Amino acid sequence: MKDKAGTIQSLRVKEKKGRIWILTDGVSDVTMDVEKSAETIDPSVQQLDVFLYQDKKREVVASAVIPTVRRDQYDWAEVVDVIPNLGVFVDIGTDKEILVSKDDLPLYESVWPIAGDFLYVCLDLDKRNRLLAKPATEDIFTSEDFLDAGNDVLHKSVSGRIYRTSKEGGVMLTDDGYRGFIHHSERKEEPRLGQRVQGRIIDVKSDGSVNISLRPLKQNSIAEDAASLLAYMNANEGMMPFDDKSDPEEIRATFHISKAAFKRALGHLMKEKKVKQKNGNTYTAD
Repeated sequence: MKDKAGTIQSLRVKEKKGRIWILTDGVSDVTMDVEKSAETIDPSVQQLDVFLYQDKKREVVASAVIPTVRRDQYDWAEVVDVIPNLGVFVDIGTDKEILVSKDDLPLYESVWPIAGDFLYVCLDLDKRNRLLAKPATEDIFTSEDFLDAGNDVLHKSVSGRIYRTSKEGGVMLTDDGYRGFIHHSERKEEPRLGQRVQGRIIDVKSDGSVNISLRPLKQNSIAEDAASLLAYMNANEGMMPFDDKSDPEEIRATFHISKAAFKRALGHLMKEKKVKQKNGNTYTAD
């Protein structure tokens, strides 16, 4: 039954050895520890539906607990451990956590999920016949998987989890069921895969999806960005090699904000006479 790991099977009870039952499909046998079931199993039962998975020795075993994450079904699973250069382990409800390989995670470990995050995954067997959890990719979703947002949600606050992340932007499923895209210019740092985030809807697209910003409102972000520029200068002997004519990409790479936001913050500091510009650089006024 090695090729059936991760699926539900209807098996016959062949033998009972205390807490260990031997189940069969007529060709192959598997064991089931009845004490690991979440609910009492009728001792007289002769046929039952079980979930097959791999134990720590990679032997296929059965469980009367049927998880919502399977080879034919996606669901959210909590990350319980992170192993650098290997991947992360998620809890699907069995007594053994399932590995999400590093090959199915972002290239940079800085945006890997951490313990407590949730990944939208299903199960699959790899070339070595290991049962692994696979994060959802964009192509598994259809328009039916999301609700269509109306213009009445524009500017409203939303929460949800990131199910895909990239340099261009992240994609989240909101608690309200909308697909939300977060462009890289609308975040100060790239969210982790599986991270829960809060933002606001800044656009409703024709397909019913939404664009989301994780940045504060403009009037609030000016003070925050200005404080960030001052902190940078104070940590660099009162100077930064940027002014209002600096390259937008260099500004984003250093401060994670757009040039427009940079100029607003810089203008705010100059108006308060806290900084001054000279020869392409900016200095603190004191």
